[in-house]
Amino acid sequence: MKRRDFITLLGSAAAWPLAARAQQATGMRRVVCIYAWLENDPEVLARVIAFREGLEALGWIENRNIRIEHRYSGADLGRARAYATELVHSAPDLIVGNGTPVIAALKEATSTIPIVFTNLTDPVGQGIVASLSRPGGNITGFSFVDFPLIGKWLEMIKEIAPKVTHIALMFNPNTAPFYRAFLQELEAANKSLAVELSASPVHDEAEVEAAITALAREPGGALIATPDVFLNSHRQAIMTLTERRRLPAIFAYRQFVTEGALISYGPDFADIARRSAGYVDRILKGERPADLPVQAPTKFELVINLKTAKTLGLDVPPLLQQRADEVIE
Repeated sequence: MKRRDFITLLGSAAAWPLAARAQQATGMRRVVCIYAWLENDPEVLARVIAFREGLEALGWIENRNIRIEHRYSGADLGRARAYATELVHSAPDLIVGNGTPVIAALKEATSTIPIVFTNLTDPVGQGIVASLSRPGGNITGFSFVDFPLIGKWLEMIKEIAPKVTHIALMFNPNTAPFYRAFLQELEAANKSLAVELSASPVHDEAEVEAAITALAREPGGALIATPDVFLNSHRQAIMTLTERRRLPAIFAYRQFVTEGALISYGPDFADIARRSAGYVDRILKGERPADLPVQAPTKFELVINLKTAKTLGLDVPPLLQQRADEVIE
């Protein structure tokens, strides 16, 4: 965050308590949302729309009985922390947080304001909640990955590219601190596939390029990209490099595939956003986050880009195409 932006943020703090009291007087409820995505990203726009639709279905009409504010931090950890501090000081009725860096910042910023998270990986392992069934504290929500999903990424890479012999898991350890759990799940799933697995931590675009170049030095390489806000921010570079090096790669976000990547398999994010409105409704009506169990994804999407497969010299098995929710030709 730029220095002048932060000074402006602090300078407006004096108005927050007055605004909070004004909302209470009028009966308008105030919910603020922080996304670990950029505002112009089409993926986050779909989530914002789905969340609003979910609230409207429950009787919460924007600017009539609820006010919704949005912040977008991207993969900037400093901006996520600054927004968390700003919004906690403004005393909203509830905060919706999307993404690991955002939830970590919110947990540090408040232990009293109710928080509903969406698309958070391994909330127990990261210490966000005490347990999935009884979260405790002021935070609950909707997790991103059912861990068996991780093993399916490995299986699908082998299915779409049978000659793969070594696979790297790419992640930024700062924005994807859950990577160890992913590696453990991949190792467990690999017992029947017997490919060589490796970790590929990256912190900037130069390291992304170096990692993909190293992976492609020997034939039979492939890439699994974690659902990491950093990788999402650099997805164009990742997709360009993997195609140039003729590396099969699988992603969690369908957006990668619609923009030219080979294959994705992951939760339906709009569905998660829509379902999260139900927890917002229940908490605004008096229920405690501590008593609302963390929920797992229920809808998943498999998307395949046949044009990219052809560029990589791959023949996508008909059975895999039949299982896909969308095949891009």
